[in-house]
Amino acid sequence: MASTLSIAMAQINVLVGDIAGNTRQVISWCQRARDELGAEVVVFPELTLTGYPPEDLLLRSELHDRVRAAAEELRQSIRGITAVVGLPLAEDGRLFNACMCLGDGEVKAIYRKRILPNYGVFDEARYFQPGEGAVVVELGGIPCGLTICEDVWQAGPCREAAAAGARLILNLNASPFHAGKREERHAIVAARARENGLGVVYTNLVGGQDELVFDGHSFVTDGHGEVVFQAPGWQTGLHRVEVAPDGRPLPPPEGPGDGPVPIEEDLYNALVLGVRDYVTKNGFHGAVVGLSGGIDSALTLAIAADALGADQVDAVLMPSRYTADMSIADAVAEAENLGVHHRIIPIDKPFQCFLDTLAQSLAGTAPDTTEENIQARCRGVLLMALSNKFRRMVLSTGNKSEMAVGYATLYGDMAGGFAPLKDVPKMMVYRLAGWRNRDGEVIPRRVLERPPSAELAPDQKDEDSLPPYAVLDAIIELYVERDLGREDIVARGYDGALVDRIIGLIIGNEYKRRQAAPGIRITPRAFGRDRRYPITSGYR
Repeated sequence: MASTLSIAMAQINVLVGDIAGNTRQVISWCQRARDELGAEVVVFPELTLTGYPPEDLLLRSELHDRVRAAAEELRQSIRGITAVVGLPLAEDGRLFNACMCLGDGEVKAIYRKRILPNYGVFDEARYFQPGEGAVVVELGGIPCGLTICEDVWQAGPCREAAAAGARLILNLNASPFHAGKREERHAIVAARARENGLGVVYTNLVGGQDELVFDGHSFVTDGHGEVVFQAPGWQTGLHRVEVAPDGRPLPPPEGPGDGPVPIEEDLYNALVLGVRDYVTKNGFHGAVVGLSGGIDSALTLAIAADALGADQVDAVLMPSRYTADMSIADAVAEAENLGVHHRIIPIDKPFQCFLDTLAQSLAGTAPDTTEENIQARCRGVLLMALSNKFRRMVLSTGNKSEMAVGYATLYGDMAGGFAPLKDVPKMMVYRLAGWRNRDGEVIPRRVLERPPSAELAPDQKDEDSLPPYAVLDAIIELYVERDLGREDIVARGYDGALVDRIIGLIIGNEYKRRQAAPGIRITPRAFGRDRRYPITSGYR
């Protein structure tokens, strides 16, 4: 009886542009797959050698020189196993998103991605030309069709691979996370599997890259579209699947693996991984968080501590004349609960200094948001000073609801290098904080229960300026994430004047968002890479 074929999925975390480092990773993972798992084939993610997305690095000729040298190094170095590795392939003035199947000194096949996504966060048509035709390579006696990411989202490439004799589909991916993405992938890949009666080995990237985070969750389906193996998410690893001689992926004895998890768990893991990789891959020595005693900074601090370690995070309390004693007490309690070092730097002296300096210029005017924003900017200056001195990145704490309507201060609470909550609506902030407290109170309960306030004026509450966050978040979702117009939103029961106001705020604050720190994308339509609107526009 013929033996099975052992295929390893290499769910790895690479650094965009680090061709040499990524190549060393590939060689190391190949050796581990061969020696530790006894695998005969190892499948890597999309654009393994450059990382994803390399963006305009792809326009640099020296990058392609390095990729060619790396591919040759892999050809010479990989022995005793066949590797399927993603890379950009420059040929005769054209550039392809490709993969190479190579091992024991031989390049066995090259496949060029055929379906180039050019929507949402994807810009592949800017760089690549589409490939042509199916590529089927025999591995361990099994004809395997090679595909890359978007190729399985349309029927053609898998159908043509099957027609060319494939009995199994290998799919290399750099599929970024958003809420519900794992189920979406399962449904799409299951459809391709059922259409062709072929199993699919789906290997996905893991790690953070600027606004994007890749969750891994590599998996295998059989020819009926059933998931026979699901790798854990949010971590690197090698995962082996056995394939029968007829191309059928065989369920492992221990069962299919990871099942569904609460959405809060997936989102929290995305935020932790995104912060860890953004801070560390950019060479910072930790993070600084302005801790106010409110829910947003509380969640940001917990994420930072979980991502980097408590000893790599500084919490800075910067009370003003309007800060409640309970806010200071709650902030101190959370820092102590997490084991994070904290310091208190009151801002009243610098705030008063600014008021005195501006007294003549502002004479005869009533206090308004100008004075409120000066306080926020005092805090921004202090946080950035600590960042400069200790090479720790400032994590700004604003959420998606605030970013949408401009309820934030440029060069104040928007100051920072990274914004973990930038794509997290306010109501989800509360859910994530509650989830983080599931095994014991880290974020003080009072922080979850108090009405949110910027504390920049006497007795100030967010709802003095904004509608209830549950209503605001619903309108933002309809307008920003689902692209519904004013009349469609009103038809769903929302007050017309309120809808007009919120839409006006969203449009009018594009200039602020354009200057905001990047943040982790967790929804299908994040500000930044997903949603690109003109700052200057007469559209209403």
